Amino acid sequence: MRRNIVAGNWKMNNDLQEGLKLTSEILNMVQDEVNDNVHVILGVPFVHLSSVSKLLEGIDNIFLSAQNCNEHESGAYTGEISAAMLKSVNADYVILGHSERREYFHETSQLLAKKVDIALANGLTPIFCCGESLEIREADTQFEFVCQQLTESLFHLSPEEFGKIVIAYEPIWAIGTGKTATADQAQEMHEILRKHIAGKFGEEIADNLSILYGGSCKPGNAKEIFSGKDVDGGLIGGASLKSRDFVDIIKSF
Repeated sequence: MRRNIVAGNWKMNNDLQEGLKLTSEILNMVQDEVNDNVHVILGVPFVHLSSVSKLLEGIDNIFLSAQNCNEHESGAYTGEISAAMLKSVNADYVILGHSERREYFHETSQLLAKKVDIALANGLTPIFCCGESLEIREADTQFEFVCQQLTESLFHLSPEEFGKIVIAYEPIWAIGTGKTATADQAQEMHEILRKHIAGKFGEEIADNLSILYGGSCKPGNAKEIFSGKDVDGGLIGGASLKSRDFVDIIKSF
């Protein structure tokens, strides 16, 4: 089912005590101020997962996400975290293919396809990130590039499997730069992606898929960005580290 979703990606920020404080603040504000029609997700570092999971017990509209997982079920992969481990601490989602993982850790579309498979096999919902650099945007090849990312990493899935995915479009040139895609640019890309998905999996699956925008989304611009008919919410970076800003973004629907 297509949902309005606001997911926070804390990245490599907050020690455990800071993370628990932020979670508690968001939890209290969401319960007091936010309607149940918005699906709220906290994407926290690995060290926070178990403790944040306990804070979210019994809460219906706030969900837990990891920021990555390994492509193997288990084994001699020192320092890595498996999808099964994430599921064992009651994670619901895992962020895969974030532009920072692609750039800094050289994650390829083929590797991400394996990560998507292992996440689904362990009952996790992938939040699959895609997006283009400024160079690609300026060359006016962004639509072909981003659609190809989906094709290479997701189009091997069955329709049933694909229906469990959440897509997050992140224009890389708008992450941490202060630049933001306009509401029209966000809607345009989301519409292209939905049509691309419909061509492979059909209109029903495409229409029911949540596609999020990620890229310098703030309380001041969230309402306009989320107004696009194909924009179902946001994957929020910096603003998710401030409880008031994050909740104000959630309230933009």
